[in-house]
Amino acid sequence: MHGAECNTGPAATSGSDTCTDIDAEPRVSYQLYIDGSLREVTDVWFGESLLRVLRDQLDVLSVKDACEQGRCGSCSVLMDGRLVTSCTVLAADAADAQVTTVAGLGVGGPARAVQAAFLAHGAVQCGFCTPGFVVAVTDLLARRPDADEDEIRESLAGNICRCTGYGRIIAAIRSVQDARR
Repeated sequence: MHGAECNTGPAATSGSDTCTDIDAEPRVSYQLYIDGSLREVTDVWFGESLLRVLRDQLDVLSVKDACEQGRCGSCSVLMDGRLVTSCTVLAADAADAQVTTVAGLGVGGPARAVQAAFLAHGAVQCGFCTPGFVVAVTDLLARRPDADEDEIRESLAGNICRCTGYGRIIAAIRSVQDARR
């Protein structure tokens, strides 16, 4: 978010039209570990979210931008092995953490099985939510490989898919679980 934020219009009280120039706010530089690589972040607003820095500064476009309120899961990443929505984390707070996006989960291993199952079961339609779901499902199956359907649904409650419904997503997850047994 850059430029001016103004308190104007009908809701503003008389004489209270004020603007704050975010570009004049303190700027910082730091390094982030993204998918195993050290990346330089320079001259960004100190309050910028990890999502904005990933997408706008580092060109990591596999992390999707939808609600920017932590409610849809499209920007899910692992931060030091913990599932987080990157829109709710200050990028500067991630400076000493290992951040893993869907791309950093690797072309083989657990994430590959999740991706293949999503394709096989038609759990991918527009694909916008898929990277966040793959990160969340990979995290879930690492923590709870035998999660029952209620646990799966509860764990994925923070991820929204507007195209498939969740039946095909649950079937894909169950097929990964079955293949691992």
